[in-house]
Amino acid sequence: MSIPSPEEIRALHEEWAPTPEAFRSVYTHCEIVWRIAEHVIESSRLDVDFELVRAGCLLHDIGVYRLYSDDGVLDHKNYIRHGILGHEALVKAGLPESLRRFCSHHTGVGVTREDIVRQGLPLPPGDYVAETAEEKLVMYADKFHSKSRPTSLLTPDEYAAHVRRFGAEKVAAFQGLREAFGDPDLGLLTASLDALEGRAA
Repeated sequence: MSIPSPEEIRALHEEWAPTPEAFRSVYTHCEIVWRIAEHVIESSRLDVDFELVRAGCLLHDIGVYRLYSDDGVLDHKNYIRHGILGHEALVKAGLPESLRRFCSHHTGVGVTREDIVRQGLPLPPGDYVAETAEEKLVMYADKFHSKSRPTSLLTPDEYAAHVRRFGAEKVAAFQGLREAFGDPDLGLLTASLDALEGRAA
């Protein structure tokens, strides 16, 4: 499989971003998620495909651009759809399924068919759950940074408290990820992430 380079992925972001502000928000978030994942790989000595994880991190939120109006307003109501929208965009870009799944299978700690039916979510019924170690790591790293809270990282305990409203099984799933990958050292990450956010401001 040919994995696109960071430069090629950035070019996709630049092409699809409706405004410079949208680009800064989404692409910087994707870069930060990659820095978190890279840190976890190194600190926990994970045996994963490094280039695939990097591409997955840099691509995972590319569907968010399709939720912006022409004047740059984000459709928060349909944000849950950003994963499948990204998957569809990468189909059109000719990227393989192994990369497209990073878009459609990273939301929360996994969205199941049961979740969709029970909550009436605007998604095609199906299981959007990370399966490979690389998919799980991208999903996990994504939990520690939010575009709506750009200047600070979420601690593992903060995310665990957030996900509790979706049920005990989601808390257990997140705990499983913590045990598999280890908690990132957010203090160690702060300086490099601050530099990314400062550049994007």
